[in-house]
Amino acid sequence: MSLLPPGARPTVLDLPSGPLAAHVQEPSGTARATVLLVPGFTGSKEDFRLLLPPLAEAGLRAVAVDQRGQYESPGPDDDAAYAVEALGAHLVEAARSLEAPVHLVGHSFGGLVSRAAVLQDPKAFASLVLMSSGPGALGGTRADMMQFLRPLVEQGGLPAVRAAVEAVEAEDPRAQAFSQDFRDFLRARFLASSQTGLLAMGDALLGEPDRVADLAAAGVRTLVLHGADDDAWTPASQADMAVRLGAEHVVVAGAAHSPAVENAPDTLAALLVFWG
Repeated sequence: MSLLPPGARPTVLDLPSGPLAAHVQEPSGTARATVLLVPGFTGSKEDFRLLLPPLAEAGLRAVAVDQRGQYESPGPDDDAAYAVEALGAHLVEAARSLEAPVHLVGHSFGGLVSRAAVLQDPKAFASLVLMSSGPGALGGTRADMMQFLRPLVEQGGLPAVRAAVEAVEAEDPRAQAFSQDFRDFLRARFLASSQTGLLAMGDALLGEPDRVADLAAAGVRTLVLHGADDDAWTPASQADMAVRLGAEHVVVAGAAHSPAVENAPDTLAALLVFWG
């Protein structure tokens, strides 16, 4: 199943620290800016498929990437390559390879990595959007579930994890509402990703410190955006983060942890207002 948006082209960003697979959508005229979109834990560039065409229609060059070790972007069997700082440095390279100004959008774990990129080189980015991403380590029930990830991976590898996920999804009406083709894509994406990367990024997600004060001091204009029913970092924790950052704050109705998919029109509208 191809999730390449109509009019977008698949490409590879050939960067010093390794290639990143990307989907790029160009506007019909001269782009007024570039938007670099970064997925979360176990995600990929395809998570932004609904945003790319309308971003291009708004005159923006949209570039969605996998992170290192995700889906079609290879990564080494080295835990250090998947630390937040290392992944952030990779995003700085990506931004420098693109036409400025570059607006950075990080979803979930991708938000933590995007924050690290901004802290490493604030001048590389015109703005930052933290989409369903919190002030520090993930907590709550999602963190509890991730504690079971490592032994399952160590015992049976990625196929064992995917089988466990699919067993849970079999009892979830929302998951069963997806087409079989889309579920096949989710399986193929997960199994194509780096096992080393999955474990190391999971550890990073559970161990990230609160760096809100550092980001506030960096002086990069920031938007905090999340679904009204986010079940990863709580809406309250993200609202507090926005206050601490002095950032703009948008709550997307009818969305939980993935507003770019669950309510793409309102997510798009908020982004365009922010960049307008």
